[in-house]
Amino acid sequence: MANRYPSTAFAVILFLYVIVVVHCKTLKRDVKALNEIKASLGWRVVYSWVGDDPCGDGDLPPWSGVTCLTQGDYRVVTELEVYAVSIVGPFPVAVTNLLDLTRLDLHNNKLTGPIPPQIGRLKRLKILNLRWNKLQDAIPSEIGELKSLTHLYLSFNSFKGEIPKELANLPELRYLYLHENRFIGRVPPELGTLQHLRYLDVGSNHLVGTIRELIRIEGCFPSLRNLYLNNNYLTGGIPTQLANLTNLEILHLSYNKMSGIIPSGVAHIPRLTHLYLDHNQFIGRIPDTFYKHPFLKEMYIEGNAFRPSVNPIGIHKVLEVSDTEFLF
Repeated sequence: MANRYPSTAFAVILFLYVIVVVHCKTLKRDVKALNEIKASLGWRVVYSWVGDDPCGDGDLPPWSGVTCLTQGDYRVVTELEVYAVSIVGPFPVAVTNLLDLTRLDLHNNKLTGPIPPQIGRLKRLKILNLRWNKLQDAIPSEIGELKSLTHLYLSFNSFKGEIPKELANLPELRYLYLHENRFIGRVPPELGTLQHLRYLDVGSNHLVGTIRELIRIEGCFPSLRNLYLNNNYLTGGIPTQLANLTNLEILHLSYNKMSGIIPSGVAHIPRLTHLYLDHNQFIGRIPDTFYKHPFLKEMYIEGNAFRPSVNPIGIHKVLEVSDTEFLF
């Protein structure tokens, strides 16, 4: 008899928990925001968004692409993934009222216009994926208020203006994709202060400046593995200080206006696996240390003024967008 009471109490607690979860209502703020978004999106999304509650109500499941989490007496929307459904029109400003979002993925649609400055309200956002749209104008400085952001994907749009230095205010940022836009000016050297940044891609823009300017801050880019500066208008040479980026694995400098000789110190970057120097104005010879590097798999050199005896490294194939482009 003594053992029956604890089990009975547990059963009561479990029952009450189930009742609370089942009857938990979605925060009105999020319901309103999602219904505003629903009203502004194309038929493909609306067709799968059934019911008034985006987190599900009764026998109705949560809306497709919507993830919710119970917080106290309410459910809140934490993830919104609506991609590759041909959404047409401006960025849905109502998204910025979903204050508990940790992931926002609207990639591969046909969104136009600017990112609204209200984006800075999403303080808990960790992943923002807007690549493969038709977004325009400058990136708002308010994006620097997303202190929890780890992944930022803005590639394959029509953003213009300068890359905002406010991106250096994102202490957790690890992946920054800005390629295939219309950015001008210089890459902010302040990005080098990001202690966790592993991947920086600003290729295929209209950027100017030199690598020396980019890495001028002492101890910069301590975690950087992949640096893509290709298809811009960079000038100057490769500074020996680049060897201080000891975690660098891929360095992509193709199709710029860089010149000078290749310093042997760069060959001492211990993890370097891919080096793209092609279609610049480099001269001279490439030090033997590059050919003795234990991990360097590929080195592209064509389209320069190297000595005839200089040879590439590796079997060259046409560069393609990697599969990792589509992970998020």
